[in-house]
Amino acid sequence: MLWIGTFVRLSLMHDLASYLSNVERRPPSPSVIVIGGGFAGLAAARALKNASFQVVLLESRDRLGGRAYTDYSFGFPVDIGASWLHGVCEENPLAPLIGRLGLPLYRTSGDNSVLFDHDLESYALFDMDGHQVPQELVQKVGKVFEAILKETEKLGNDHIGDMSVAQGISIAMERRPDLRPEGLAHNVLQWYLCRMEGWFATDADTISLKNWDKEVLLPGGHGLMVRGYRPVINTLAKGLDIRYQHRVSRIVRNKNGVEVTVDTGKTFLADAAVITVPLGVLKANYIKFEPRLPEWKEEAIHGLAIGTENKIALHFDKIFWPNVEFLGVVSSTTYGCSYFLNLHKATGHPVLVYMPAGRLAHDIEKMSDEAAANFAYLQLKRILPDASEPIQYLVSHWGTDESSLGSYTYDAVGKSRDLYEKLRVPVDNLFFAGEATSVKYTGSVHGAFSTGLMAAEECRMRVLEIYGDLDMLNIQHPDASEGTTSVSVPLLISRI
Repeated sequence: MLWIGTFVRLSLMHDLASYLSNVERRPPSPSVIVIGGGFAGLAAARALKNASFQVVLLESRDRLGGRAYTDYSFGFPVDIGASWLHGVCEENPLAPLIGRLGLPLYRTSGDNSVLFDHDLESYALFDMDGHQVPQELVQKVGKVFEAILKETEKLGNDHIGDMSVAQGISIAMERRPDLRPEGLAHNVLQWYLCRMEGWFATDADTISLKNWDKEVLLPGGHGLMVRGYRPVINTLAKGLDIRYQHRVSRIVRNKNGVEVTVDTGKTFLADAAVITVPLGVLKANYIKFEPRLPEWKEEAIHGLAIGTENKIALHFDKIFWPNVEFLGVVSSTTYGCSYFLNLHKATGHPVLVYMPAGRLAHDIEKMSDEAAANFAYLQLKRILPDASEPIQYLVSHWGTDESSLGSYTYDAVGKSRDLYEKLRVPVDNLFFAGEATSVKYTGSVHGAFSTGLMAAEECRMRVLEIYGDLDMLNIQHPDASEGTTSVSVPLLISRI
């Protein structure tokens, strides 16, 4: 029976060797694994590396940026994900970095409003028959829409619970028949509501009336990144240890640190982890936590809502549309409305970007890219009969992309805003960041960026306290912009 014992020992040794070959040697302390290479992950990794931590960043895709993706297949940059800086001002956490890089912004609105990320005079709206809506009516209905929303504020005093924006608008117009537009004006109102749905990436019957306007809006209006977000991403990523196509499947935490396993079976060890994957990925339970996350953390993950807005970029060989920032199709329902961003106005390139949100976005994601591009083109052809066919197109799939499963977070009916903070709060040596953890700037790039810096600082303090390294604990470490906050660099703004 001696040979049996020898065989067992050899088998165990083989299993151990196999296991060790799949475990990355733990780096010298202090060490951190950052999960996700979007703006939150890059900000956290950059800050921790600058603080002399050993940092490994695990990214599921073959690229960085997450839901900020600049595509160059047209021969010039086109942002298929995030594309605006909301709050063109020095208070914006991203302003120092964007200013230092000299990246130009095209200001689409000087107003820091949730409702209008474009000034009213920049719209050219058309009815279903291709007739342009008079600009005076567009502006008049815009003011009516604002008045209706102000009327809905009174409903909060009358109702203890919450309701949807759609329900609130319906009740408000019943109370104030003078605010109920008819005919073409009704269709224009539906278009404004459609644009509001685009801001929240969901339908009006799912948006919380109580909380839709609780987001903190920085001053300075809204600026389109003319050259895209890629230069910012590349700057943040410089010098980082990044492992692409490393999709995390399991995270084990204990008093000695964390073990992070990717879908290939390889395991990484560190003192702590910063988790910046999108809310949609957390909600899908793609990552198994051992032990399970606390009940309050799971409540936050499953209670928060994420919406979908997609982009279909159409590249043309000539300009055949009006010289405005936004083209729109008005309809009797928000689902039938549509809108196009005119990139030529901002960048000089002959591109229109169709931007469906909510139910319409999900329906279009069921199509092939060719069918989706043709759908967008037919919407354009409806209002501009002389429209030429696009020579190229790009189609995003944020709702079905398994690395995002949605575009950004919004305030759902009946859900408390406390959930954002619960999602952010660390669990032992696990730290959380991303736009869904930002109470003030939910759904924005600067919100994701700022939470990455916050998680990095909390992680740094926690790990160094454990090791008792007071010298490192008290150093003034550089921030993610590598000292750029000490220099005031103006943002380059244009308005053609």
